Amino acid sequence: MIIYPAIDLYKGKAVRLKRGDYAQMTIYSDDPLSVAHDFKKSGATALHIVDLEGARDGEPKNFDLIKTITAETGLFVQVGGGIRTSETIDKYIKSGVKRVILSTAAISEPGFLHNMVIEYGDAIAVSADLKDGFVAIKGWTEVSNKEALTFCEELDKIGVKTLICTDISKDGMQCGSNIELYRTLRKRLKIALIASGGVSTIEEIKTLSKLGMDGAILGRALYEKEIDLKEALTI
Repeated sequence: MIIYPAIDLYKGKAVRLKRGDYAQMTIYSDDPLSVAHDFKKSGATALHIVDLEGARDGEPKNFDLIKTITAETGLFVQVGGGIRTSETIDKYIKSGVKRVILSTAAISEPGFLHNMVIEYGDAIAVSADLKDGFVAIKGWTEVSNKEALTFCEELDKIGVKTLICTDISKDGMQCGSNIELYRTLRKRLKIALIASGGVSTIEEIKTLSKLGMDGAILGRALYEKEIDLKEALTI
């Protein structure tokens, strides 16, 4: 299981939201590049970066910063937020990003998703951000009519290789992740699964690993020093 330290970007700063609420934002650093280097020094091999402004507004707002982080750290970087065109995907891939994450576009334009999977293969991941059993879109500001488990099964069938699944009610709350959700998904899907949202203890990381999860994204728990990244990586 791969550990992905998270860097959420807003106006060039490293921040975290609570339950996807932009009004509940905590700024952790004015220098996200330094944060990325610190994660690398602790042994991280991968980063999960989200352009929060891009997710909300529908187009990348922090591209240059993400490009710099990718180039200077040399880490495996996966990026989400405002990626809704083939031009944006191509731009990120050419900048060195290894995996781009589709969310809103995966719901609103299933044909687009299918075409991008054909063209870019495992460089395309989908983020299923779940709220009350349905998939949220547009930076979590709206909830679609797409039922969560049905959507995840559809992704598996069309050949998406990686699914990042977030229970929004858990995200940024340091209250534990939705273990039962991941247990259910692992039983029903062949797709690579990455857990996100609320992972806050070493014991949870152990549990997710035993479930057969392919990755776990760590955010606020790292910034608040509730989880030691070096310890998490050894697990």
